[in-house]
Amino acid sequence: MGTGKRGLMATAVAVVCAVTVLAAPGTAFANPAPSPTPSAGPALAPAKDLEAVRKKLDKLYRAAARATDEYNAADEKADKQSTQVVELAKKIVKGQEKLRKLKDRAGAAAAAQYRGGGLPPEAHLVLSDDPQDFLDGAGRVREGHHATKGLLGELSRTQEDLEQYAKDASAQLKKLEAGRKAKAAAQKKIEKQIAQAEKLESALQKEEQERLAELETEAANKAQTAWLDSGILNEINGKASEQGKKAVKYATAQIGKPYQWGAEGPRTYDCSGLTSQAWISAGRGIPRTSQEQWKQLRHIDVQDMRPGDLIIYFGDASHVAMYIGDGAIVHAPRPGRTVTIAGAGSMPILGVVRPDAGTGSN
Repeated sequence: MGTGKRGLMATAVAVVCAVTVLAAPGTAFANPAPSPTPSAGPALAPAKDLEAVRKKLDKLYRAAARATDEYNAADEKADKQSTQVVELAKKIVKGQEKLRKLKDRAGAAAAAQYRGGGLPPEAHLVLSDDPQDFLDGAGRVREGHHATKGLLGELSRTQEDLEQYAKDASAQLKKLEAGRKAKAAAQKKIEKQIAQAEKLESALQKEEQERLAELETEAANKAQTAWLDSGILNEINGKASEQGKKAVKYATAQIGKPYQWGAEGPRTYDCSGLTSQAWISAGRGIPRTSQEQWKQLRHIDVQDMRPGDLIIYFGDASHVAMYIGDGAIVHAPRPGRTVTIAGAGSMPILGVVRPDAGTGSN
């Protein structure tokens, strides 16, 4: 490497640093005018308009959910890349120390050769009083040559390793920076969608907000009823595995805790933060995001699901919940809501995945 030890050490330090960013008072008058009759207030929005608001809110919060998955994926990737960068930095530092020791050994070997006078073997034979001493010495010289050759080879390999570590660290830093930008972009998306939804909700009167909540409940109940009317629950009778029981126990213990995008507990959760932490508590690590849970975990037919299995919702796998039995799920719904129990069919089901391979009858 052209810059030598100082350059590589600077690289190691740079790598570590990169890881480690209302009205005014009026005048009183005698004989004031009669007080106006209180108005009935602004008219409430028609039901059809509130239904349009409900659909708009659903669209905004689903967009926020997709962006949350992007954020969580970028965050997870950044953590892995940071770990890799730190490991490369450690290798650079260790490689530098090894290179220093090898150079010290090479210097000592060179000094020993200098003290030997650098005379050719024939001259040593002429000057030697005992030919046997010369032959013994010649053997040692050959061994020394072999050792020196091996030392130089190790020096060269160590130097090459250090150069490769530096290149790898530089590449990982670029990926880490790109991941951080992706994470920041996803955060902006989330905040934008949530801000629009909150603005839309805040423009409603209290009665309208209450009616909107009723419409949301009615829509969920209608979907759940249709799902149950299909007879699906008659086919679902699987029993939870031991790990599944632990995961369900953890998830249901979080009921009432607020939703917060990007959160993995213990005080707040997003949808996949809840499911991933529940299974970690059961001794099984699973992917962090709902989309990766859908991609990587074993797919199960809906009629074969059992408590502890995860139900993935919507065509883009942007939401996940945990099945707890009897046609119910526990999940972290969206911003402004808390972890709660809901009907498993209250949202469009994409499919079911099973985190564990534990026993449990289907």
